[in-house]
Amino acid sequence: MGSASPNPDAYPYQSEASWSGPEKTIARKVFDDALKRELQDVIQKAKQMAGQIREPAELWDLEQYLSERRKEIDRKYDYRYSRLAQVFGRLLYENRVSEEELRGLSDDKLKLIHSAAEFMAKYAA
Repeated sequence: MGSASPNPDAYPYQSEASWSGPEKTIARKVFDDALKRELQDVIQKAKQMAGQIREPAELWDLEQYLSERRKEIDRKYDYRYSRLAQVFGRLLYENRVSEEELRGLSDDKLKLIHSAAEFMAKYAA
């Protein structure tokens, strides 16, 4: 039996590039900072929603919002090195990370991240 061929339906910018020690340090900080900022946004929105609750049924709107955001965040933030370029590309597209934060990553990683961001922009259009 021959070796399996690449999946033609796979994400087009997937890379098996290795991450150096300094790149891993940068990646962890960028990832953690972006996640913290997004969770702060959720906290702020949840507090706003909670402050506007007047009827018991409105509690479930808050619960639904929190459940949806948790699922979205859990899907988005995947810290596997094989997925980080796509994660950072999406975060760059969503303006959740900046070019400045990504400084220090190799040119090949930045190219993958920008390609993923462009893919997201094209897909969203």
